[in-house]
Amino acid sequence: MSTATVTEVKTTLFGERHEFECDLLRASSGEAVVIYRIPRDLLLEDVFLPKDTISVGYFWQQMPFNAYHWIDDHQDTLALYFNVCDNTKISTSVIEWRDLVVDILMTADGRCRVLDENELPKDLDPKLLNYIEATRDDLCRDPQSRLNEFDHSTRGLIKLQ
Repeated sequence: MSTATVTEVKTTLFGERHEFECDLLRASSGEAVVIYRIPRDLLLEDVFLPKDTISVGYFWQQMPFNAYHWIDDHQDTLALYFNVCDNTKISTSVIEWRDLVVDILMTADGRCRVLDENELPKDLDPKLLNYIEATRDDLCRDPQSRLNEFDHSTRGLIKLQ
């Protein structure tokens, strides 16, 4: 694994800012992959992520989403989590992106759930709403293929002990 670190900076649609220090696995033109260990037990819907779950984050400047592949120490998928986003900027030291509220949770058994749509502001710009809905619809097509794609990609990137 790389020893380089990068700061992930998430800004919410409402202007809140959250920062996470991650290990940089790979960075190339317009994309980056990071690794982060979840610092505490987390329950998201019915998915339990124990403390130290490995989160492999995928970011692209030209994609309308980012992804977190949550795996255990054997590289088995616990879940795949997508944030609908925009304004992603990637450098060797910082990954910045704007969280557009709606998230997609895919579990290892192929279930796909849309989260937080009810939190979208009622007065959201119609063009931004269309962007969010189109991204949501695209992500929810064929969840098993997406799970397989990220499983393959993650296994190719990291070697865990």
